[in-house]
Amino acid sequence: MGAGRKVDMNALPKDGIAWPELRAQLQDAGKGDVDWRGGRVPMFIHYAGDDVLEVAKQAYLMYFSENGLGLRAFGSLARFESEVVRMALTLMHGDDATRGAMTTGGTESIFLAVKAARDLAKQRRPGIRTPQIVMAQSAHPAFDKAAHFMGLQPVRTPLRADFTADPDAIAAAITEDTVIVVGSVPAFPHGVVDPITEIAAAASAQGVWMHVDACVGGYIAPFAQQLDPSIPAWDFSVPGVTSISADLHKYGYTAKGASTLLFRDADAFAGMGWFFDNWPRGQYFTHTLVGTRAGGAIAAAWAVMNYLGEAGYRRITQRVLDTRAALQAGTARLGLETFGDPRLSILAYGSPEVDTAAIGARMTERGWVVGHVTEPAGFHHMLNLTHEPIVGRYLDDLATCMAETPPPSRSAPLKAQY
Repeated sequence: MGAGRKVDMNALPKDGIAWPELRAQLQDAGKGDVDWRGGRVPMFIHYAGDDVLEVAKQAYLMYFSENGLGLRAFGSLARFESEVVRMALTLMHGDDATRGAMTTGGTESIFLAVKAARDLAKQRRPGIRTPQIVMAQSAHPAFDKAAHFMGLQPVRTPLRADFTADPDAIAAAITEDTVIVVGSVPAFPHGVVDPITEIAAAASAQGVWMHVDACVGGYIAPFAQQLDPSIPAWDFSVPGVTSISADLHKYGYTAKGASTLLFRDADAFAGMGWFFDNWPRGQYFTHTLVGTRAGGAIAAAWAVMNYLGEAGYRRITQRVLDTRAALQAGTARLGLETFGDPRLSILAYGSPEVDTAAIGARMTERGWVVGHVTEPAGFHHMLNLTHEPIVGRYLDDLATCMAETPPPSRSAPLKAQY
């Protein structure tokens, strides 16, 4: 490089850069990232072992260039998606009438569930003015995002003392403009499972679509129920449940960019897709919001599900639940109360006697990415196998940070980021 020559690092290189140098740059860029393999991240990662990761990677690479938009060209992807959906429906007590498709993630699954419910309600009840979504305060913000983009009004209801959705409050909030009611498995803030049977009954009594947001729990709850039958029913075994969103790239442990949206019957499923033919190129139809879909994500989902099977998922689920129990017991010994009764993989805990924000800042200095919950103020974990070996180390650091932090002198709002 000549003296005084300025290089615009944001410009496309004139001659290109050799792969070895690019690989070195990629490796260097990640040096400042948090050590997710060391269990330092409370969310974002869903790890089930290097063997599962390798299956997902290799399957993805085998179908790296294939496009899920072109299923008529890539019959392999059509087969993989169909078989993934049937496996999902079987896990969630579907029958011959149930339907579904893959999407690229939980937000897209939620968008399309809301769209399908809105469209069917408008068809059956043309007098609807502003369509409404009724959901508990703990429901995921993706429902508000969907409402914003599609012209619906979100209506949030208070939680019960145990942090679950209140079916009576939801029933009271349903109006003639309500097109969809939501329950969560689990609700992300506190990790508790909403009372789906009661919520579905309230929705069904007023002829309203009931959606189960199992984006987090869809591929861990079935195996947790096998291990603990006291976990209440939440899927298509519950009368009145119309649709379920469940992310494969969370506790399905598949490559990112994979979720499922499942429906009670063909009438409900019909609203997921979009058709257009006023175009010189001909007919255009997708089941998804996006057009192009990574073939690799579809192939990886199929491969991982078949690789693990029920026994593999059940084994990993037991380890995740044991990790949650160990963390729960350890934080209780430190005087931090668990919020509600979490039955799956999310744990939230805290105490009004400690300065949560200050302790979190000290934990950050020790290399932990800290998850927070604000109501009430506390700490938040969505657990996977990276956390299994580090529970003791985390608790030791947490105890040290608590001992170093004075009690809160005043009550200030805790800031939390997803």
